[in-house]
Amino acid sequence: MHNPDMSTTIRLKKLTVQPSGEPSTDHPRPERLIRGNPLRETWNLVDESIGAGQVYCGVWRCEPGHWRIAMGPTERELFTVLAGRCRVHDALGGFEEIGPGEGLYIPPGFEGAFEVLEALTKTYMICE
Repeated sequence: MHNPDMSTTIRLKKLTVQPSGEPSTDHPRPERLIRGNPLRETWNLVDESIGAGQVYCGVWRCEPGHWRIAMGPTERELFTVLAGRCRVHDALGGFEEIGPGEGLYIPPGFEGAFEVLEALTKTYMICE
């Protein structure tokens, strides 16, 4: 049901493979690199407090490369691949490979590695 009083305070955010505006850019920290030194571009469209935590949401693009990742004790991410392919490796040697139209949930405390196989564009939501 449409509520006209709320339409001016609640804003929808559309995430696309071609986001507008300038992204923030970075590379994985040198001590985390396994292969390559990929440029990462982030369009963070949501940065909001939720109770005692925070939520981030946007579009992320990255060149091929491979680096170690570690989620914080309360940090979790859900992402969906729009273009390209990646693998998320767990600390025990297993992995999930994700391509266009597929998503992956990374739980709090996860340790492993992120590998971009083909130039990747994904939407993400990180809560901590």
